[in-house]
Amino acid sequence: MTTGGEGAASGAAAELPGIDFSTFVLSLSHSVLVHLGDAPDPSGATSPPNLELARQTIDLIALLEEKTRGNLTGEEERILSAALYDLRLRFVEVSKAK
Repeated sequence: MTTGGEGAASGAAAELPGIDFSTFVLSLSHSVLVHLGDAPDPSGATSPPNLELARQTIDLIALLEEKTRGNLTGEEERILSAALYDLRLRFVEVSKAK
């Protein structure tokens, strides 16, 4: 027997994109943007910058780059390095503005 909550969860899951390495990196990147105050959180609210959480997530992406070196496709490597470059640049901009 299924409940209404399970059906709603299945419908929501059907709308989510497939999970792959690029989607994972983009999800982490979005988290950094939320922590920098550049993107709204899931509730739609924009929070003030939290540089510690932003830095920690950027460091996590850098660790991911280090540990996956040589095991990614060319596109995955480009997405990862471009995301790191852009996020580090934005982190410095927000840090200086604070």
